[in-house]
Amino acid sequence: MAAGGGKSDDFQPFPVKDQLPGVDFCLSSTPPWPEAVLLGFQHYLVMLGTTVIISSIIVPLMGGGNVEKADVINTVLFVAGINTLLQTLFGSRLPVVIGGSYAFIIPTISIALSRRYSIFVDPHRRFKASMRDVQGSLIVASFFTMVIGFFGFWRIISRFFSPLAAIPLVILTGLGLYAQGFPQLARCIEIGLPALVAVVFLSQYVPHFLKSRRGIFERFAILFSVAIIWAFAEILTAAGAYDKRAPQTQFSCRTDRSGLISAAPWIRFPYPFQWGRPRFNAGDAVAVIAASFVAIIESTGTFITASRYASATPMPPSVLSRGVGWLGVGLLLDGLFGTGSGSTASVENAGLLGLTRVGSRRVIQISALFMLFFSVLGKFGAVLASIPLPIMAALYCVLFAYVASAGLGLLQFCNLNSFRTKFIVGFSVFMGLSVPQYFNQYLLVSGHGPVHTRSTWFNNVMQVIFSSPATVGFIVAFFLDCTHSYGHSSVRRDSGRHWWEKFRNFNADTRSEEFYSLPANLNRFFPSF
Repeated sequence: MAAGGGKSDDFQPFPVKDQLPGVDFCLSSTPPWPEAVLLGFQHYLVMLGTTVIISSIIVPLMGGGNVEKADVINTVLFVAGINTLLQTLFGSRLPVVIGGSYAFIIPTISIALSRRYSIFVDPHRRFKASMRDVQGSLIVASFFTMVIGFFGFWRIISRFFSPLAAIPLVILTGLGLYAQGFPQLARCIEIGLPALVAVVFLSQYVPHFLKSRRGIFERFAILFSVAIIWAFAEILTAAGAYDKRAPQTQFSCRTDRSGLISAAPWIRFPYPFQWGRPRFNAGDAVAVIAASFVAIIESTGTFITASRYASATPMPPSVLSRGVGWLGVGLLLDGLFGTGSGSTASVENAGLLGLTRVGSRRVIQISALFMLFFSVLGKFGAVLASIPLPIMAALYCVLFAYVASAGLGLLQFCNLNSFRTKFIVGFSVFMGLSVPQYFNQYLLVSGHGPVHTRSTWFNNVMQVIFSSPATVGFIVAFFLDCTHSYGHSSVRRDSGRHWWEKFRNFNADTRSEEFYSLPANLNRFFPSF
């Protein structure tokens, strides 16, 4: 007994866990099939928000209307389903959804607003011409990503990763998307705020009141919340609550303003080159390559999050590089089919793994089948895609927070009493938030970024890289971790490298094969080093 009558165990630090405890279904396990199907549908519902947001931004600027927007959304869903299956089967093997990426919005908008399209009077022809240029740039960028991944360059870089460098990366992968949270929720506060309260109450409080049905509310809080608040929004719309409100308010709050349901076809199969033959422009391609580099870094943060919430061991560098290579294949499919934007590992779906405590790979594969199904049956998918975006923003407030907390969880591997650790974590997180804020605010006020030269492609490259909190934070943290007090005897342990060293090689820990080996014994032909 310790002084004061307390148990000695009360004063012992919590043990370090290289696999997250408390997960109900880990990476290689599968829930009962009815539950797995509902969880897969929930993941599909969560990824819809980003798909609709990105398409709603870029399609009108390219000259498209509701018909084109519906077609692009269905194309994004179709390609996302294929990419998610490829990533879970042959890539990282983690339970990650591969969906649209915000990193590609800047170069896509730059292409859409190019003066070269001023010759087009017909908006539909202008849309197709700009889409073909985006396709060409995505195809070029895909080869960059595939080379980085399949040729092992990211494996070499990731061998120098430590938990200390990964902490700011994962934290900012979640926190860096704060603009998609409450600011979007507040566009229709009367449905966004109740949605946020519903998610928190159903997922965090109700399970403790109803312990016998705890798993139901923890795992399906998203479905319950969306159904309740969506029905509430339908009632407000039908009652005429928004009839005399401002157009922007009506667009955010009403359930019948998206235009997707009437514009979407009943059945449509997306196919390669549906907008025409891709066209290639060197300047556009370089800017999109920069966006693909940002997507690699942000996806790495999402991969680390998914591995934690799936109760898997840290990813071997070879597996991480393999996952990046298949991200490149996904970019190639984006370019061939014409999604208008590149893809990345979905942050919100990684957060959903933590909310549900279900990190099953099979659940994500089921969600991919929902993407393929609803992308072909356009009307049915459009109904779900018409959910008011403030409801989706409420979900993001919770899901992005789970991703950020996964980064905080990596602090257990580091020496928190080290001033070196304090400086690197604090400085990199601060710079990861401050630098993108400066670049984004400058763009909003001036109409162009702080780097404003005669070379549009160079301006876009700088804006894309330094507008990403995760990218800036990771670059700062990785540089400092590799150079600050390098060679000092305490650095290895302070940064937590010794905890991850046993996973540097694929065969060094038997659990790596359990979680990350390829199916059908394909490791014989594609060995991991």
